[in-house]
Amino acid sequence: MSASPPEHHLENHDASSGVDRVLLAEPRGFCAGVEMAIKALSWMARAFEPPVYCYHEIVHNKFVVRRFEAQGVVFVDAIDDVPPGRPIMLSAHGSPPEVREAAKSRGSYVVDSVCPLVTKVHHEVKVRAGKGYQIVYVGHDGHEEALGTMAVAPDSIERVETVADVDALSLTDQPVALLAQTTLSHRDWEGVAARVGERFPGVWTPGRSDLCFATTNRQAALMELAHRCDALVVIGSANSSNTRALEKLAREEGCERVFRVNAVTELPDDLIGTVGVTAGASAPEELVDEVLAFLDPTGGVELVRVTEEDEYFPPPRNIRDLQSAIEEASTMLLGGSMLDRPGMDDRNLAASDVLADLSN
Repeated sequence: MSASPPEHHLENHDASSGVDRVLLAEPRGFCAGVEMAIKALSWMARAFEPPVYCYHEIVHNKFVVRRFEAQGVVFVDAIDDVPPGRPIMLSAHGSPPEVREAAKSRGSYVVDSVCPLVTKVHHEVKVRAGKGYQIVYVGHDGHEEALGTMAVAPDSIERVETVADVDALSLTDQPVALLAQTTLSHRDWEGVAARVGERFPGVWTPGRSDLCFATTNRQAALMELAHRCDALVVIGSANSSNTRALEKLAREEGCERVFRVNAVTELPDDLIGTVGVTAGASAPEELVDEVLAFLDPTGGVELVRVTEEDEYFPPPRNIRDLQSAIEEASTMLLGGSMLDRPGMDDRNLAASDVLADLSN
């Protein structure tokens, strides 16, 4: 599909009139890690005078990034681009150790919004490298998560992406561990993992898969509806690994018309019959709503649910400390009781709603 268009609207884009039914995947859209990161950056944007700086895109979605930029958030690819003394957030994909240290020495207030699932992989890399393992890491070349993970133990890790990459490995007699980028598709992972096991019998693998449960769930939901569709719409940006995995999976499942779009304006006007709709883990629900309004199916929308997701990641510690400080100051200024003041809990606060409120 084409590059990301300007901020999108429904006007001047006539609705498709031939869509009979929409099959809407569930789960879709924001995962728990993205929910946490977006709410954390929203707190930063409201708590500090702009600009607030973020190392790399907070999540891989152009709409989300533009929404934060409109609030004075500046996204940078190098900590040196941050003026000393400004607040800094580190993205959900995980940052190299040297970047975290540089941010702490430069920023007035630093929040690491790394997804806990990525933190788990970083910990596994550190522990295995410390025990003398050579780590085979399955990940996409140049992806921010892969770069951050490999930087944890650069001398002990080899990145692979294909079976051919595994065959080309030249490892020593050290024990081997197998780890992975969290947003890989199972199909990307399985063949490579199997080949690693063949080449290195006894390879260590974590007790719980590194692959993100949200990525797996979104792929399962897509597969449930792919064979029932005349066309399939995947909402998300080109630099989103899990979104591109959904797009690839839809094509592999035999869906002839697959459209990965950043916005409703990228959809063709000739969609007919049954159309499937899903969204990558960094795509907000308001984009889904706009696509559904554009498709306007005569037979309505059928929800295709494969599982319920109830995972919740609390805000990063620095954000919790900030929230607590604001609560205490507000309580004292208003003459309230410190003993029975209500605690802040954003568990039931949807990041899509928070994101929408930023524009108000």
